[in-house]
Amino acid sequence: MLRLFRYLKPYWIQAVILVALIGAQSFVTLRLPSLMANIINQGVTDNNPDIIYQTGAKMAVYTVIVVILAIVANYFSATLSGKLARDIRRDIFQKVTSFSVADIDDFTTASLINRSTRDVSQVQGTITLCLSMAIRVPTMAIFAIVEAVRTAPNMTWIIALVVTVMVMTIAIIMATVIPKMNLWQKLMDKITLLTRENLTGLRVIRAFNNEGGEAKKFGRTNREITEVSFRIDAIMSLISPLLTLFFSGTSLLCIWIGISLMETDFSYLGNMMAFMQYAIQVVMSFLFLTMLFVMIPRSRIAAKRINEVLDKKSEIKWRPKGEKNSGETAVEFRKVSFQYAGADENVLTDVSFTAKAGETTAFIGSTGSGKTTLVSLVPRLYDATSGEILVNGKNLKDYGEKELMQKIGFVPQRGRLFSGTVKSNLRFGRATATDEEIRKAAKVAQADEFIQKMEGGYDAKISQGGTNVSGGQRQRLAIARAIARKPEIYVFDDAFSALDLKTDAKLREELRKITKEAVVMIVAQRIGTIKNAEQIVVLDAGKVVGKGTHYHLLHSCRVYQEIARSQMSEEEFRQELQKSIPEEIGARAELVGVTATKTVKRKEEK
Repeated sequence: MLRLFRYLKPYWIQAVILVALIGAQSFVTLRLPSLMANIINQGVTDNNPDIIYQTGAKMAVYTVIVVILAIVANYFSATLSGKLARDIRRDIFQKVTSFSVADIDDFTTASLINRSTRDVSQVQGTITLCLSMAIRVPTMAIFAIVEAVRTAPNMTWIIALVVTVMVMTIAIIMATVIPKMNLWQKLMDKITLLTRENLTGLRVIRAFNNEGGEAKKFGRTNREITEVSFRIDAIMSLISPLLTLFFSGTSLLCIWIGISLMETDFSYLGNMMAFMQYAIQVVMSFLFLTMLFVMIPRSRIAAKRINEVLDKKSEIKWRPKGEKNSGETAVEFRKVSFQYAGADENVLTDVSFTAKAGETTAFIGSTGSGKTTLVSLVPRLYDATSGEILVNGKNLKDYGEKELMQKIGFVPQRGRLFSGTVKSNLRFGRATATDEEIRKAAKVAQADEFIQKMEGGYDAKISQGGTNVSGGQRQRLAIARAIARKPEIYVFDDAFSALDLKTDAKLREELRKITKEAVVMIVAQRIGTIKNAEQIVVLDAGKVVGKGTHYHLLHSCRVYQEIARSQMSEEEFRQELQKSIPEEIGARAELVGVTATKTVKRKEEK
C-alpha cells in the first residue's frame, strides 16, 4: 500500500502544510493537561481565583486554536486523499484501456470494475485516515508519554501495561481476521460477476424461464459472503468493548494509584489529574491506531489488487512510433497460427491469404472455425502465436498503436454504442468528421432513414450500449461509424447478421462504391452476404480448406458445398452449380493458356 503514496509527490507542499498543522495541533492539545494541573495545584489548593481565571482563559483560547487547526488539517487531508484517489482511478482507466482482450480476460471485467471503484474508495478512506491520524497519533503518543513521565514518573508503568496488553490484543485479532478479508474480496468479485452477468443476460434468463436457477446460483455465493462477513464483523466487534475496557481501566488505575500517593502529599492531586489526561491521550492515540489497523488490512488487499492492474505488462507490445511504409494497401497472412492462453490446441493453424485493396475478402465456416479470432488479429486484439501478419507490406508489430488503428475501421459482432447522441457515436472514430461526412456514412450504412425518424434526428439520444435502438439499427450505426472513419482497411465481423436480405444487399452495393481503394474483410454466416466477394476463405477447425470465388468453391470445396446446401433448396443449389460452369471453364482455359505459353517460352529459350 505504501507504493500508492507515491501519488502524493505532486502535492508535497500541501502534505508539508498538513504535517505542520497536525504538529501544531498536537503541541497545543498537550498544553491543556499541564494548565489543568496549574489550576488545581496553584488555584484550587492555594485558593487563588486569579490563577483559576487566567489559566482557564488560556485553556479556552488553546481549545479554539485546536479546533481551528483540526478543521484546516482535516480539509487538507480530505483534499489530498481525494486527489490521490482521482489520480489512481485515472491511471487504472488508462492502463485498462491499453490492455489487449487477453489481458482483460486475465482479470475478468467484473474484477476490473471492482478494482477501479470499490478498491480505490477503500484505499482513499484509509489514506484519509492515515494523513490525519498517522502523523497525529505518534506525535500525540510520544509527547503525551514524555509529559506523563515528567509529571508523575512513579505512575508511568500504568501506560506501559495498558499499551502492551492493547497491542497484543489487536495483533491477535488482526492475525485472525486478515485471511477472512482476503476471501471476502474474492467473493465480492464473484458476486459482482454474477450480478453483471444476470443484468446483461436478463432477456435470455426470462426467455428460458430460468430465474430460479440463477437465483440459486446467486444465493449460494450470497450466503458464502454473508457468512464470511459475519465472521469478520463478529471478530471486529470485539475491538470496541475491549477498547472501552482499556480506556476505563486506565482511568481507574490512575485514580486508584493517584489517591494512594495523595495520602502523603495532597498537592499530588494536580499531577495525578494531568497524568490521567496524558495517559488517556496515549490510550486515545492507540485507539485511533486501532482504527487504522482495522482499515489497513482491507486496504492492503485493495492496494495489492490495484497494483496488480498497474503493474500488469500487456502481452501486446507497441512501438512508440513505427516507420512509414510505402507498400500498397493490403493485408497478408503468412502461415499464421494462434492459440489462446491455457488452451491445448490451436484455434488457427497455418492460415495464409492476401486481402487486396479494391477487393472484398470474405471468411466463412462453421461455428468455432476461427473466423472471429482471425479478423481480431488484424487490429491486434490478440497477437498471433506464430507466423506473420503484414499490413501494407509491413509487419503489424512494427506499427505504432495510433498509426495502425487509424488505418482500420472495425465493426465487431455486437455493435457496441456509447451513451450520447447519434452524432457523437458516428464521430467516435474520427472527431473531425463533418456533418456532411456523417450523413453520407449513415446513408451508405442504410441508417439515414431511421435516424431522421428519431426524435432529434442526428442529435437523438443514444443510451448506454445502444439499448434504445433495435439490433439491426445498432449494427447499421456501428457500420456507419466505421465508414465515417475513412479507413484503409474495413473489418466486418459478422456485422450484417441482424439485417434483412434487402437492406444487406443495398448496404453492400453502396459500400462497394466507397471502398474501391480499401481492403474489405467480411466474416459472414450467410452465403448471400459474400457471394460477390472477389475472394472467399473457407475455414474448418482453424484451417483454410478452400479459397476462391463463390462459383469456384461450389465445385472445389466440400465444406463450402455443405454450407451452400444448408442455406439453399436443392433446386437453388443446382442452379448455382449451372451458373458456375462458364466460370469454371474460363478458369481452366486460362490455366491451360498460361501453361501452354510457358511451354513455348521454354522451347524458344532452348
